[in-house]
Amino acid sequence: MISKSDIVEKAFELGFEDIGFTTAEPFEAQKEFLTDRENYYAPLIEKGLDLFAGTDPKNILPDAETIIVLMENYFTKSFPKSMERYFGRCYLDDDRMTGDGLVKRIKVFRGYLRDNGIDSKVPFHLSHRVSAARAGLGTYGKNCLFYSRKAARQGSWVLPIAIVVNKTFEADEPTGGLGCPDWCQNTCIVACPTGALTGPRMIDPAKCISYLTYYGEGITPVEYREPMGLWVYGCDRCQEVCPRNGPWLSMILPINERVVKKEGDFELRQLLAMDKGYFETKIWPHMFYMSYDDIWRWKMNVARVMGNSLDMEFVDDLVDALNENDDPRVKGMCVWALGRIGGSGVKSAKVMVEALFNDVKDIEGDGLVVGEIERAFEMCQ
Repeated sequence: MISKSDIVEKAFELGFEDIGFTTAEPFEAQKEFLTDRENYYAPLIEKGLDLFAGTDPKNILPDAETIIVLMENYFTKSFPKSMERYFGRCYLDDDRMTGDGLVKRIKVFRGYLRDNGIDSKVPFHLSHRVSAARAGLGTYGKNCLFYSRKAARQGSWVLPIAIVVNKTFEADEPTGGLGCPDWCQNTCIVACPTGALTGPRMIDPAKCISYLTYYGEGITPVEYREPMGLWVYGCDRCQEVCPRNGPWLSMILPINERVVKKEGDFELRQLLAMDKGYFETKIWPHMFYMSYDDIWRWKMNVARVMGNSLDMEFVDDLVDALNENDDPRVKGMCVWALGRIGGSGVKSAKVMVEALFNDVKDIEGDGLVVGEIERAFEMCQ
């Protein structure tokens, strides 16, 4: 039978940055936390993420004895600037659908356990960060992210991967707790554009830019559109301003060639005009939180980003999308984006908005679009 040291050696052999062990005891404190803030996490639970069941590993594997946590640094190579400004880094090389990177290494690790008589599960609804803390792998940040004790120069550019197994191993000394320096002055909380961070380790998911980009219902609320800036999918703002991440951000890293190969596929104009075939073959395999039924959200996000770019070069693209899309949420955001650009002084966008406003009484359909036309007209004045 393999020993704990054998498993540790295998993890490092497969390229994981760190590994820790903890018991499969229920996470009672996490359950209390979720209960106290159930209203915040209700939207996630409604979407099928049973966070409460995930607080007891035996709901995942009935004979669970230990949780092994692997630590992956997802930012070992740099990303193209043309993508980095629009997409959260953790999504840029996400292979959970293609299965040709991290997923493959996890499968090899689990195969090694299986070959040695150990059953395992990798649950999506068990808190991987809480597991990592209990396994002694690092501390929390005020931004609710996990900071490694070793990887990424003790930064937060990491993915803890919790694997529940049916064999007992000696647990490591827990760490956890808040690891932020006193002098940081709540940098991440102050810098959060939408006010999603309500206090140290306290977040309102419904205001988080990442959540809004792929789970937000309906057209993005007006008060969040400008603060969301240029993020199409995900957000790294609270990590980029964090002084704990400074050492890693100062690194000069080799370029991630896997991401470079798909750089052209994620160009904004392509995303705004994409059809089902383009989406399902080029976009969804890499950023899969939204299915084709939610392609309107992709296009709405892109239209918002184009508006916030204040780039006159996007005016024609927005006009084309306005005419070619039937979804009022996409049409409405295209109008808003034209108003945002026109309000910055771009004549072509302003003329278009004024033309829409003059014809507003003749527009049929959802009052949402009419309301956005009126709002855009005010922006241009």
